[in-house]
This record gives sequence, C-alpha cells and structure tokens, in this order.
Amino acid sequence: MDKETGKAFDYKLFKRLLAQTRPYRLTFYGVALSAILLTCFAVLTPYILRNIIDNAINKMDMDALFWLSLAMLGVLLGQVLFQLLFNYYANWLGESVIKDVRISLFKRMLGFRMKYFDNSSIGILVTRAVADMQRIGEIFSQGFFMIVADLLKMFAAATIMLLMNWKLALLVFAILPVILYATRLFQKAMKVAFIEVRAQVSNLNSFVQERLTGMKIVQLFTRERIESEKFRGINEKHQNAWLKTVWYNSFFFPVAEIVSSIAVGLVVWYGGLQNIANIDVDIAGTIFAFILYIEMLFRPLRQIADKFNTLQMGMVAANRVFKILDTDSRIEDNGTLQKEHVSGQIEFEKVHFGYLEDEEVLHGISFEVKAGETVAIVGATGAGKSTIINLLNRFYEINSGTIKVDDVEIKEYSLSSLRRNIAIVLQDVFLFADTIANNITLKDADISVATIEEAARRIGVHEFISSLPGGYTYNVKERGTMLSSGQRQLIAFLRAYVTNPSILILDEATSSVDTYTEKLIQKATDKITEGRTSIIIAHRLATVKKADKIIVMDAGQIVETGTHKELLKKGGYYSNLYQAQFLAEEVA
Repeated sequence: MDKETGKAFDYKLFKRLLAQTRPYRLTFYGVALSAILLTCFAVLTPYILRNIIDNAINKMDMDALFWLSLAMLGVLLGQVLFQLLFNYYANWLGESVIKDVRISLFKRMLGFRMKYFDNSSIGILVTRAVADMQRIGEIFSQGFFMIVADLLKMFAAATIMLLMNWKLALLVFAILPVILYATRLFQKAMKVAFIEVRAQVSNLNSFVQERLTGMKIVQLFTRERIESEKFRGINEKHQNAWLKTVWYNSFFFPVAEIVSSIAVGLVVWYGGLQNIANIDVDIAGTIFAFILYIEMLFRPLRQIADKFNTLQMGMVAANRVFKILDTDSRIEDNGTLQKEHVSGQIEFEKVHFGYLEDEEVLHGISFEVKAGETVAIVGATGAGKSTIINLLNRFYEINSGTIKVDDVEIKEYSLSSLRRNIAIVLQDVFLFADTIANNITLKDADISVATIEEAARRIGVHEFISSLPGGYTYNVKERGTMLSSGQRQLIAFLRAYVTNPSILILDEATSSVDTYTEKLIQKATDKITEGRTSIIIAHRLATVKKADKIIVMDAGQIVETGTHKELLKKGGYYSNLYQAQFLAEEVA
C-alpha cells in the first residue's frame, strides 16, 4: 500500500473497499435506491409548500389546500419509511463487510511467520482487528451512502431552484464557490489530522496492552510513577491529535453557517424588491421554498464535510488493515505430502539460520535422531537449542541446508501434516481463558472427555485435575492465571499426549517447578516419550541421564554428542556444564 499522505481521497483504495460489497449486491443497490427516493421526497416538500402558499392560501382555494396537504402527508410518510430502510440496511451492509474483512484479516494473521509477530506490536494488531474494523464499517453506514444521498439532494435542489426562479438561483450559486472551497480545504486538512489520530490511537492501545500484560513487572520494580509519566505523554499526544480535528471543525462549521445565512439574506432581499416593485407579486411562496432549498443545498455541504470525516477515518483504517492483508509474511505451504503418522526419524544437515540477516544463530549444524529415540539437547542460554525446535516446526525458514523427517524434506510435507505429527511442551505454557478440557483438546471435536480422562490417568495427572472445582470444566482464566506454573505444565503435557504425536518436543518443560510437581512431570515425561521420537531441551539432570543421546551446543554449533556417561568420560564441554549446573542438584 502506498505511504499515507494528505491526499483528500484515494480512489484505488475506495474501489477495493467497494469490492467487499459484492456478496451483498442486492442490499447495496437497495440502499442506493433508498437514497434516490429520499432525495425525491426531500425536494418535493418545499415545492409542495410553495404551491400551498401561492395556489391555495393566497387564492383561498380549499380544495387545492386539501389535496396539497394530503400530498404533503404522503411525501412525509414516504420520507420516514425510506429513511428507516436506508439507515438500517446501510448499517447492516457496513457490519457485514467488516465481518468478512475481519475474518480475512484473522485468517491472514494465523498464517504469518513467527518473525512477523516478533517485529509487530500486539496492541497495534488488536487495534487493526477491532477499532479499525468499526471505522471501515462506518464508511458504509455513515460515510459513503450519506454523502451520495446529500449530493443527490444538492443536485436536485439546485435544478429545481433554477427552474423555479433562475435569478434567485444565480444569487445563491454566486455564494456557493466560497463554501465549496472551504469544504475542500477542510477535507484535505482532516485527512492529515486523522492519520495522526489513528497513529496515536495505535500507540495508546499498544502501550496500555503491554503494561497491563506486564503489570507484575511494573509493580515488582516500582515503575508505577515512571510508567504513569510515560502514559501521560502518550495520552497528551492522543489528546492533541484529536484537538486538531476539533479545531478544524470549530473553524469550518461557523464559516459554512455564515455563508448559508448570507445566501438566505440575499434571496429575501432580492425577492422582496421584486415584490415591492410589483415585478413578481406571487413570489412569497417561491422565497419560502428557496429558504428551504438553500438549507437543502448548504446543509448537506456541512454534513458532507462531517461525513467526509467519517469516510476519511474509515479510509485511513482500511489502508492500515489492507497493509496487513497485503503483507507477504507467510510460510510457503506448497508441500503435498500428507501423513497421519510418521516414524519420527529426524535429520538436520548443514543447517544455517539467523533471525536477522546479518546475525547467524546456527552455523551449519548436522545431527540425526532415529525413530523412537530420546535425544536431549543441552547448552548455555543462547546456544540455539530452542531455535532447532522452531525450525523443525517451520515457524521460521532456514537460510541453507536441509531438514528431513523420515528421509523427506519438511518442505515436502503440508504444514498441517507436519505440525500434526509434532507436539511441543514449552517452559512458558500458554492457556486460554477457557475450561481445562478445552485447553487440552483446543476444541478438537474428535477428542472426547473420556479420552482426556483416560490419558490423564495414564500419565498421572487425573487426580490433580479432579481436585480442582469442577474438574475438567474448571475455567483457568486468562493465560491460566488460576493455576500454578507447575499445574500449567501438567496441562501442557496432557495436551501433547492426547494428540498422539509421532514426535514429541519438551522445551525446558521441567524447569521452575516444585519437587512434588517435578515428580508428576517426570512420570508424565516417561509415559509420553515411551515409543516415540522425543527431543528434550534439557534442564533437569534426571531427564538428561535417561536420554539415548545428548547433543551439546555452544554458540550455534554442536560441540559434543554422546550418552551421559560417554560425555562425562570425555571431560569436555558437557562435563564442565554438568559440574557447574547439575552436580549440586544431584547431591541435594
């Protein structure tokens, strides 16, 4: 998408928005027809009033007064009816469009690479999916159709004024360029102002979302005053951005009102001279109609400016949303191989990778994991252990080399097939604000409650879950805050186990838990690794000892490989790591 500018209107962007209404063409045309009929009824009202004054009241014609009044009633009823239809279906169309766009946006974000989320603010993405969507909906409910209806009304009013009395009409039209020029300047200024408003709204949302998520850190390090000052500054920028739009409105609308009043004054003055000079003695009704038509001509201009604000905000929001929809940050899913189960053989061959272009994390590593084998990967923080797991799941694409599962490059598998065969238990377990059962199955209809309970008994966590209020229906709240870190780990183990994966990955899954929970986790680990390929990012000594093979990493390279005993005998990197990190725990 092009860089946002102060350009008053982006036709290319608007055309793309209109394309979103194609599934609702009938409603779109119905709303457009309602706008046309509303225009007809609106311009008929002053015309009938003129005839009531000139042809019924002045001539004291009771029959004419009756029929013209009846016609007026019909016009008013028609106006009410089509106004109702117009308002409802314009809003319905707007809500339907944003529903479709929001679904497309969410699907798009679901397929993004992890790198995209690494570099993006979650608060800003939430703003795009929620607040910006409402602005897009307002384009149809309060912007575009309202502007079209007002333009039609202005054109019809100007035409009837010319036909009714061209001299009075020219007086009015002489004033019109002033308000048109003011409106144009107003529109361009508001476009720039609303770009700034949306930027500040995003910054505000991002700041609040991050601080609420990290509130424990804020309070733990007594950062309340500092964060409060930061928020004050961001909030002031947000306020100033909005005040700029208020200033433009405060200047424009009085100018529009004055110009409208001048037009009415000129019509009354000139029409009065015509009547006094006996040039046109039946001009009273025309003057009255002109006053209403002037209001119909100038008020829409003021309303169009106001609706154009809505349209501009919607266009800015749409531009931001379409930028995400146009973002090419998806993992290519061109693989066609579908396998319900793989044997679990894994091979990394000369794999190079870096999260940033100039900073390589893995320097040509090669290793093999045989089917059914349990392999531990150990090393200092930043050695590249977790990166291996990210690459195996294709969360990121490697720079060079090959990664194979069952002698087939992982790119040959469809993403769904590859990831369906791999289950991961992370150190930082994420749980949704839902029941334990739903967090385990992730609402997979193929996994029954009976299956969950049976699996829980096998790995020894059924008793723990049953002790909670409501058992498997217990709501863990947002991010699982109602459970301890160890309990969340146990839920994650069960979640991995019920999917019956061919390859199991435990990424620091037994760290930061108490002794009792560690025993439960160890029992669960022994059960779920049984008979399947397992990769363990090791932290606790017991897990490392039992591994069939240990891969030792340092600074993105494999420095040693072997069993626990073999590596201790070497007296190398692993032996030093063992002495430094594990010996104290073993003695204790």
